[in-house]
Amino acid sequence: MQEQILILDFGSQYTQLIARRVRELNVYCEIHPFNHVPPLNDGIKGIILSGSPCSVRDNGSPDVDLSAFGSVPVLGVCYGAQLMAHKSGGEVQPSKIREYGRAKLTSVDHHNELLKEISLDSQVWMSHSDTIATLPDEYEIIASTPTVKVAAFAHKQRNHFAIQFHPEVTHTIEGKNLLRNFVVHICGCTQDWTPDQFVEATVADLQKKLGNDKVVMALSGGVDSTVAATLIHKAIGKNLYCIFVDNGLLRKNEFQQVLNSYRHMGLNIKGVDAKDKFYIALKGLTDPEAKRKAIGKTFIDVFDEEAHRISDVKWLGQGTIYPDVIESVSVKGPSVTIKSHHNVGGLPAKMKLKVVEPLNTLFKDEVRLVGKTLEIDPTILGRHPFPGPGLGIRILSDITAEKVRILQEVDHIFINGLREHNLYDSVWQAGAMLLPVQSVGVMGDERTYESVVALRAVVSVDGMTADWSHLPYEFLSEISSTIINNIKGVNRVVYDISSKPPATIEWE
Repeated sequence: MQEQILILDFGSQYTQLIARRVRELNVYCEIHPFNHVPPLNDGIKGIILSGSPCSVRDNGSPDVDLSAFGSVPVLGVCYGAQLMAHKSGGEVQPSKIREYGRAKLTSVDHHNELLKEISLDSQVWMSHSDTIATLPDEYEIIASTPTVKVAAFAHKQRNHFAIQFHPEVTHTIEGKNLLRNFVVHICGCTQDWTPDQFVEATVADLQKKLGNDKVVMALSGGVDSTVAATLIHKAIGKNLYCIFVDNGLLRKNEFQQVLNSYRHMGLNIKGVDAKDKFYIALKGLTDPEAKRKAIGKTFIDVFDEEAHRISDVKWLGQGTIYPDVIESVSVKGPSVTIKSHHNVGGLPAKMKLKVVEPLNTLFKDEVRLVGKTLEIDPTILGRHPFPGPGLGIRILSDITAEKVRILQEVDHIFINGLREHNLYDSVWQAGAMLLPVQSVGVMGDERTYESVVALRAVVSVDGMTADWSHLPYEFLSEISSTIINNIKGVNRVVYDISSKPPATIEWE
């Protein structure tokens, strides 16, 4: 049975970071909403209670039955710590002073296993508006800061621990050591969850699940779908039928280049030129959500038509990764739609296919590590993320073949320039936007009135937050000149210096 740490999510923005830090210790973990706790089994070695934007003093605040966990070790983080204290009879009050940001541990009980080798004066990150005023008798304080007396506490008999700070963020300098103490030393996890082990176990599971069945899968040229297809191919070979659709919104020459790469990898792949169908579906649309939905619907129609050309298909392969799964489950009811996710789309009921998602337990960085284990071409594994709707959401107006051509040329110059100047790998994602704006310019002795393009490059870990990439001025100057001098229809280039939040990475 796969050993794991169970993380209960109370709605914190940092919950995925807890999971990432545990995974970095080569220990498998899963996130579940606090109100959907899975049945406990021998594989669950420990439980972590996340933070939350809520207060334990509020009516209807997130709650969980701690007694149901039996002898399984528990670690409460921030809200999780307050919940443990509150449910045991302790007192939680509004903080009298702001408890947000960096703090120092001024007392540390090094006899407690959770805090072994955690330095006195170690920097931690606080983020809460309530504070624990008193603890029940069965608990003892094991760490304090100058302003937070109960910065960490532990049960005197049971393996129940709690911390008021966030060990998962980088601002808590020794946070990973604290999580290691809990996960490895207290919970006894063996740290054997590695990419090699994942590949071996996943391929064996796919062989057992799929047998001689046929699987159809849409590939995009991206990391997730490529790694997922490679795992399925490794399990069932030619019984995997891959379809790569040219929606007319790909990067310049990308359709043929990616198709050739897949064939070189030995995948059973078919390329479908459907550009005209997408352009017809997009004609006259300017609203971003309308464009996304038109692209998604047309893709499903094209894919459905091609899939029906293959007889006796029983499964649909997908490159869904763990953040897609987590984000589809809301802790406190439906969340506001910022934009439709390209991995979330309707599957025609008439297809009647079962779904196989070999990567749905992995984060993006883990997918790349698995791809490396599978010896997938580094140029594919190192590709920047590219939106599912492609250039359709980087043209901030209606879509025409001519606008796509212009943006493809701009994007080609920008991306190739990043590669040639050895900047590509230092950027997490880059691209160009064709703006619905024209500006006056001068070329030679002639006045021009042509389009404006915006270049966008960001640095990030997983796309959840991002900062604009501080590319050299000389590089930006060179790219701007090359674009304007070589692409008819563009006479002005701007560079986007917005971070996420408040902006998003894409403009639509």
